[in-house]
Amino acid sequence: MNLDQVRYVDDAIASRHSVRAFLPKAVDPHIIKDILNVACRAPSGVNTQPWKVYVVTGQKRDEIVTRVCQAQNELMQNPELAQQYQETFPYYPEKWLSPFIERRRENGWGLYGLLNIQKGDKDKMAAQQLRNYQFFDAPVGLYFTLHRSLGIGSKMDLSMMIQNVMTAAKARGLDTCPQAAWNHFHSIVLAAVNAPEDEELVCTLALGYADESHIVNRFITPREPVENFTVFLD
Repeated sequence: MNLDQVRYVDDAIASRHSVRAFLPKAVDPHIIKDILNVACRAPSGVNTQPWKVYVVTGQKRDEIVTRVCQAQNELMQNPELAQQYQETFPYYPEKWLSPFIERRRENGWGLYGLLNIQKGDKDKMAAQQLRNYQFFDAPVGLYFTLHRSLGIGSKMDLSMMIQNVMTAAKARGLDTCPQAAWNHFHSIVLAAVNAPEDEELVCTLALGYADESHIVNRFITPREPVENFTVFLD
């Protein structure tokens, strides 16, 4: 691999960020297949290749968006319904500790500040939260599932595969947004895609062409310097 190739790979990784506004431009199905064909080269323990992917576009995408947005709106009106929509595994900790809580707050208020959403503005917050379940207008949604019998290691394997999807998409001029928000509505999603009962929803990904003119896509999260998270031993 020469220096130009290294820089190309590095740029695809470093320029990836979560896009929250997409153009209505369709994505060629052959490009999606090419991305997944590359992404499945991700490593997995004893080559289990545990991932399964449901790609939704067109009418099926719109059907799921409508049903989940309706459920989210009902949940906002009646919080007691939350008992019906529980994740199959905890994505976030029950109690946030430092420095993670500070990073979470920085992320949330940085995004909301850009969108002029003030603390306590419940209507605007609810509207922005609903955007998750509209795939931020992306024309393609990908649902990643695993067999329920598999362990935590398979979630790590799947995570590496999803990273490959995002990097391969970026290299092809596409953008993405990984979403855990959908996990609460796994029962609706899995039924809509006719997934077997032994599968669980692990992650959702919005895929499409970024709307570069939308202010929300100016939001780029910071990263800690290498020295802050690495211990070098010799």
